Amino acid sequence: MPTDRPAESESAAGAPAADASTFDGRGVLVITNSRAGTSVVRPDPLPEIRRRLSEARIESLGESSMDDIVASAMSAADAPTVLAVLGGDGSVSRAAHLARRHDLTLLVLPGGTFNHFARAAGVDTVEAALDAYDAGSVRSVVVAEAVIDDGDPVTVLNAVSLGAYPELLAEREKRTSLGKWWGGAIAAWREIHGAHRITIVRDGRRAVVWSVFAGIGRGDPRRIAMMRRASLDEPVLDVRLHHARGTRLRAVTSLAFGRRTLAVMRALRLMPPASDLERAVVSEIELTVRPGEATPVLAHDGELAETPTGDYRLRLRAIPDGLRVYAR
Repeated sequence: MPTDRPAESESAAGAPAADASTFDGRGVLVITNSRAGTSVVRPDPLPEIRRRLSEARIESLGESSMDDIVASAMSAADAPTVLAVLGGDGSVSRAAHLARRHDLTLLVLPGGTFNHFARAAGVDTVEAALDAYDAGSVRSVVVAEAVIDDGDPVTVLNAVSLGAYPELLAEREKRTSLGKWWGGAIAAWREIHGAHRITIVRDGRRAVVWSVFAGIGRGDPRRIAMMRRASLDEPVLDVRLHHARGTRLRAVTSLAFGRRTLAVMRALRLMPPASDLERAVVSEIELTVRPGEATPVLAHDGELAETPTGDYRLRLRAIPDGLRVYAR
């Protein structure tokens, strides 16, 4: 990725910082996703964003996609140098992909339910993100790229998953009118009775699994479902395989990622035993995926992505210094 050189000063992290004259938001394109974070009650952040980034161009996702909004802005004479996104992890992940494509610095304004990447970057509130922007605190971080068969690489900020978790998300998406909590509860109940095993092949070795998770950076070895990345700087993938030796109930309970929920599941002995889990820490990995009857999707950064209905090849690799982002 090209190096960001327009600034004259250096941030504390050693990456180029924005010039002080841009702290009014000049050169910043802000894209907002009003559908993100609807399950969380919080004050509307837009007035504060408009106050502190008074010269920024602000667009809302609607009839135009994020790709179209960014492409239009980049074709203008006053093309932005910073892409800011107000939304959840899915919106942030797409914005990161576009920031890399157009050589922009990413400003994450957390507006989702979980905001996993924003928390990892130390900007877990809009105010903290704007403070990082004011301080010119830019750093380069590791991202991952996912490629299905011979398709184009897709930028990943947190984790990629196959199997039970994408199936659960797909079931929840069918019930969006119920909200995330109730929709998720019904989806989990259905998965307990109908989760599908998938077959993967790596280096000629075949395995039947409930799920695969690949997170950026080394994570907690006791967890299976890794949503929030463990490191901004470590260029490795922490891959977890949950072999399908146990019940569907354990396939679903293994997806717990909150500390309290994990503690309860362990106390009830609902988490799979260590013998059912396999871990690999690698810089890149290639899998042949045979989904069988499973829903033909994978998840990255909490969002669903369609995959071929039959067998396909999935390649993941960590990219050092893959993205410039405002962080603390």
